[in-house]
Amino acid sequence: MTTLLDRLPKEVTDRLPGKLGERAERSVVSVVRLHGVITPAMGPMARSVLNISVLEPLLKRAFAVDRLVGVALVINSPGGSATQSALIADRIRGLAEEHQVPVLAFCEDVAASGGYWLACAGDEIYAHATSLVGSIGVVSHSFGLVGLLDRLGVERRVHTAGSNKVRLDPFLPEKAEDVEWLTGLQGELHELFQDWVRSRRGDKVNGSAEELFTGEVWTGKKAKELGLVDGLGTPREIVAARFPDAEPMLVEGRKPLLARLGLAGVTARGGASTLVGELLQAAEVRAAWSRYGL
Repeated sequence: MTTLLDRLPKEVTDRLPGKLGERAERSVVSVVRLHGVITPAMGPMARSVLNISVLEPLLKRAFAVDRLVGVALVINSPGGSATQSALIADRIRGLAEEHQVPVLAFCEDVAASGGYWLACAGDEIYAHATSLVGSIGVVSHSFGLVGLLDRLGVERRVHTAGSNKVRLDPFLPEKAEDVEWLTGLQGELHELFQDWVRSRRGDKVNGSAEELFTGEVWTGKKAKELGLVDGLGTPREIVAARFPDAEPMLVEGRKPLLARLGLAGVTARGGASTLVGELLQAAEVRAAWSRYGL
């Protein structure tokens, strides 16, 4: 069967970027946007969050392009789940090694905490001078709601098997031993984060652990001085300089069916609990961005 592409002149088709499953006449750099909070949560907010379930098919498509010479990750994330950050980064490294292509990471507005974890999956990291980069640390959020249910006239009933099943319960007074346990857990995760940065950045970093791993956030300009990024610039100019004969090709995820039908705001199952869950998830996403003034 003859297609429209088959009828185009060769001088036109030679200039087209690579397409999945087709031969490309020019080399290609896949461009993947990693934008959002890193969380295992799914549902209506899935288009604005990052996790391995959402990104697995997108990353596989990006590395499957014919005549691929590199992959550019454009990162804009305030961080989130340590586990999801590690799973995504490990998948990127696995695909890069399988296809033997370099990965360039670009920090946009913010690549902080888990966002910087993702950036370290790149063989090279770049940022704009005004980007916010770093936050190599671990944080936990909670609320103290002791006495709230009593004032509302609500009796809460919790039954457990195991003395530690209700650690840090927001409806119970905080215990020193629970805080000590949480601090120890955070310390372990922090060590893993530091090990990942050291393994990926090596001798490029300039600074002591006390300076680099405090959870501080820097501008892209300062991050370059500290060796957390390799250079400053935009994805367009750096990709053009590194791969002058290649054609950038944006690889995007497929929209959910409801979004394709123009019903992105419609949920399959409604109800008060669904609405509350969506509002809480939206609030968490908003809070994660607001820490960086975004």
